[in-house]
Amino acid sequence: MDRRLLKSNGHVAHVSLVGQVDADRFVEGERFRITTATAPILQTPNDTGRDREMLFGDDFIVLDEADDHVFGFSERDGYVGYTPRDALAKPSSDVTHVVQVRQSYGKSSAALKQRDEVLLLHHGARLCVKQVEDGWAECDWPRDRGEGSLYLPAAHLSPIGALEDDPARVAERYLGAYYLWGGNSSVGIDCSGLVQAALMACGIPCPGDSDMQKQALGHPVPQGSPYERGDILFWKGHVAMVVNSETLIHANAHHMAVAYEPIAEAIARIAAQGDGDVTAHKRLERR
Repeated sequence: MDRRLLKSNGHVAHVSLVGQVDADRFVEGERFRITTATAPILQTPNDTGRDREMLFGDDFIVLDEADDHVFGFSERDGYVGYTPRDALAKPSSDVTHVVQVRQSYGKSSAALKQRDEVLLLHHGARLCVKQVEDGWAECDWPRDRGEGSLYLPAAHLSPIGALEDDPARVAERYLGAYYLWGGNSSVGIDCSGLVQAALMACGIPCPGDSDMQKQALGHPVPQGSPYERGDILFWKGHVAMVVNSETLIHANAHHMAVAYEPIAEAIARIAAQGDGDVTAHKRLERR
């Protein structure tokens, strides 16, 4: 089983794995919520890198504890690993809204010119809006030191069910964002993180890594077919999205950013650097 989706650390496993894996205990797990701008998902508690990231408001199902980290899985896409304990708090309410712009911020007061605590919030961050007044959305802010409120510009939010209809347009919102391996935020993002953000904003389930995306997304397009907006191109270890018949957008280490690139040039460049040809051209179902 793929360890990225295997809800077991060898000692504790999710109850869905009874009879499938060996473990000392099987548990339902307990839901916690990310209360920091981002939180990493790590392969081990002492990992110095990251597999993926979660965003403010994402729910993480905790199965086991390990010192200052906890083991579990992201409810958003099922990705399994460890995350810092201090990035989590118990949710007190249901999510109602999502950040729809590339970046926003939360303040501890609803006052534009008042200098106070500010939290950077990324596209896709999820919040519970309690009320909107004078252009500010008052949102729950569960933290270990107690409940509080976070105030955001209401214009930066959309209701959780108000889905977008053009994944490529969402991806274009990230143009110029830094390339960051394992990143999922508007500050730093990688190729599969960009595709996941674009699709999930449109209500399309999407795994976290490019190899899983290749298996799960869309249907193959016959070789030589014209490229259409929203098509997804895969290489070994890389993924990009088509924006028009001649251009793609991708987060990549060549530009060290999210960038447009002519499709023909990208294909030639990636092959020349030794990473092979396109392995799949996939098309999503039209909605």
